[in-house]
Amino acid sequence: MYVDAFLHHLTTLPDYRQQIAHIQHIPACSANFGKLDNPLHPTLQSRLESLEISSLYAHQARAVDAARCGKNVMVATPSASGKTLCYDLPVLEAVLSDRSSRALYLFPTKALAQDQLRSLNRLACPELISFGECATYDGDTPHSERPGIRRSARVVLTNPDMLHLGILPNHKSWSRLFRGLKYIVVDEAHVYRGVFGSHVANVIRRLRRLCSFYGSRPQFICCSATIANPEEHAERLVGLPFEVIREDGSPHGGKSFVFWNPPVIDEAETSRRSSNSEATFLFTELVRNSIRSLVFARTRKLTELIYVYSQQQLGAPLAEQIKPYRAGYLPEDRRQIERELFDGHLLGVVATTALELGIDVGDLEATVLAGYPGSIASTWQQAGRSGRGSGGSLSFLVAQDNPLDQYLMHHPHFFFDKSFENALINAENLRILKPHLLCAAWESPLSDSDGGLFGAAFDRATSELEGEGRLRKGGGRWYLTPSVARPAGEINIRSTSDRNYAIIDASQGYELLETVDASVAFFQIHTGAIYLHQGESYLVNELDLESRVAVVSPATVPYYTQARELTDIRILKTQGEKDCSGTRACLGGVDVTNTVVGFRKKMQFTEEVIGEEPLDLPPQRFPTQGLWFDLPQEAVNRVAEAGLDLAGGLHAVEHAAIAILPLFALCDRNDIGGVSTPFHPDTGKAQIFIYDAYPGGVGIAEKGFEVITELWAATLQAIEECPCQEGCPSCVQSPKCGNNNEPLDKKAALILLRGLLGP
Repeated sequence: MYVDAFLHHLTTLPDYRQQIAHIQHIPACSANFGKLDNPLHPTLQSRLESLEISSLYAHQARAVDAARCGKNVMVATPSASGKTLCYDLPVLEAVLSDRSSRALYLFPTKALAQDQLRSLNRLACPELISFGECATYDGDTPHSERPGIRRSARVVLTNPDMLHLGILPNHKSWSRLFRGLKYIVVDEAHVYRGVFGSHVANVIRRLRRLCSFYGSRPQFICCSATIANPEEHAERLVGLPFEVIREDGSPHGGKSFVFWNPPVIDEAETSRRSSNSEATFLFTELVRNSIRSLVFARTRKLTELIYVYSQQQLGAPLAEQIKPYRAGYLPEDRRQIERELFDGHLLGVVATTALELGIDVGDLEATVLAGYPGSIASTWQQAGRSGRGSGGSLSFLVAQDNPLDQYLMHHPHFFFDKSFENALINAENLRILKPHLLCAAWESPLSDSDGGLFGAAFDRATSELEGEGRLRKGGGRWYLTPSVARPAGEINIRSTSDRNYAIIDASQGYELLETVDASVAFFQIHTGAIYLHQGESYLVNELDLESRVAVVSPATVPYYTQARELTDIRILKTQGEKDCSGTRACLGGVDVTNTVVGFRKKMQFTEEVIGEEPLDLPPQRFPTQGLWFDLPQEAVNRVAEAGLDLAGGLHAVEHAAIAILPLFALCDRNDIGGVSTPFHPDTGKAQIFIYDAYPGGVGIAEKGFEVITELWAATLQAIEECPCQEGCPSCVQSPKCGNNNEPLDKKAALILLRGLLGP
């Protein structure tokens, strides 16, 4: 595409108001090829040549050689670098050499498994493996086909959910697979972080345990987008040592990466135009210029909103050439959209991160990111969905009106020069580990030797489960008590809640529309909420807490809703302390109580608040990990002498620090919570808390504690550089604030942060 011409076109439009904050030109790079220590199996080599693959990139050759040597391999290279061959070649070579060899591929989504099956069949069939010996096994697999896959498939492609729910609990039906398992492939390993990653780490340990039971010791080949700690992450995820390959040998076309900052619309408060409106503007201009594009939105709701906005602005017939794509749609609808995008029938798609992963959607020319995705790794992953060939491409990062996005707009070098973040998991979180130990005991009674697999928390977890009457010990082994039935069905591995809420459409005979995770139900489907599904608005008429059902009906309204919450926090145990320029920072266990107290109605496009209503919902309480820090008394005194609001200053520091923390930890702002108070009963002084927004914690607060001084410095810089006088969404206001961003005192926050950093 003609990148410079399109960017010039944008600057000539009436809606252009100097939104381009920075353009980073990323040069094209040529291929760096490698040579295998020993040639591939002749049949496999012949198949590659028939597909016009004459040479392997350097990282592909290194990965194949390492796998042949019996090592566990982690390949951490950018999008579109050809990681698939890093595992397909060793797997197919093993299958060719030994008819009893089996392989298990794990993908985070069913769509990616389907896409990789097509790729594997293209490489493997018909010369290497008979048709049907490579198969997906997931929730979309017809029940009539499942027995044949269990009996005959030599390469099974699945996801952690099906492995957890369908394969491990029924391992006797899969004995042939387990006995011959040579390789386990874990693709898109960077996705397995936080709560999801902590669950998957335990699922993999259960998998390794059953492999040992059946006499196999499979090797692992993991692939990941670029992260800061690929070796550590792979070892924490799987529990084995890994060799890491991170030098990318693949060629890439040039890319222009544009940082796009929405214009200020209120000079007094420096509030900016909505990032959703700006993303819509860019997307519709790309579509009008026949540039095949993909927009990434942060949430399901925003995906639907941007799609609706774009349809309205494009009009027929262009509106028919765009579609939304997200989790929650029926499988056949998602597959149809993927095919239409790949085949070129669609000019554009608005998607959640469901399309961030390596699904082959053809040669896209542009990507638009509606808001910073929360991590440098995810940003590059999404931007890398365009320009997957040798041609040039274009990516836009559209900033939201929050401290983190605005910090990046003013400091693009921080993004382009910074190394990637750490992926964080905590497999020994007792709230996650204990249910998986029940699953493991269902699969085969536990023994003391399993402590080597599940880690140092194993003894405490089994002791607590025994005390709760869910495990009983006999003959040196732990067995499930009769009260525990099929425990896998009680665990949702993508969250810490174990049950979903159903959304029922009253206008269609009370049909099931979607399901929503219990951990976010009070925020998304409370009474009065507007819920979006495939571009259509639904009003939540009733939320039945006992039956976990939300009854909705179609509604044509010009607004959407946003929940408000209040939070209380208590310290349970201090696990670490350190002195930072004379200020004490702590890490430890905390008890958090969240209460959704109401919701706002906000106009589409303008984001104007047009109403607020209260809600009466029960509080949600959970233990987690948090960090907290004192405020220097001298700084507190200066705030008082200046006649400023201490509570407002604390509140402002809390908001801004929470917004900035994702710069240092691979997480989303919604993964973190915070509380500030001029007097906390557990410490007797002014305090600011930042905590993991998941029961038990997943390591985010721990990372924040580790880099606390750098966090303070970046937070101070973000507030100092915002031109507003009293505080705005770009520096200290938070869209999630349960107190309606009151009180906030920007000047007091600056004094406190300067005091924290010392002279």
